[in-house]
Amino acid sequence: MRKCIVCQESAEKRDLFRIVRSPEGDIFLDLTGKKNGRGAYISKKKSCITKARDKNLLSRHLGVPVPDQVFEDMNVYLEEHPADAAEE
Repeated sequence: MRKCIVCQESAEKRDLFRIVRSPEGDIFLDLTGKKNGRGAYISKKKSCITKARDKNLLSRHLGVPVPDQVFEDMNVYLEEHPADAAEE
């Protein structure tokens, strides 16, 4: 079980997005959940993704600026895999 940094709801790892800051400082979406680095979890809800972007929650949690591409990647994933989206 992991907790979403936005809504604070606990869920299974597979039901959350994992965003990683690698030891080299790169920020990316980790769909495997196994990449090396500091991770943060966000629910697979459009509202959580939007709130994380608007309130800079990921940047604060990971300690570095998060590129917009990471948020776009999460939204694209939800569009391509609507069955994986969490209930709003």
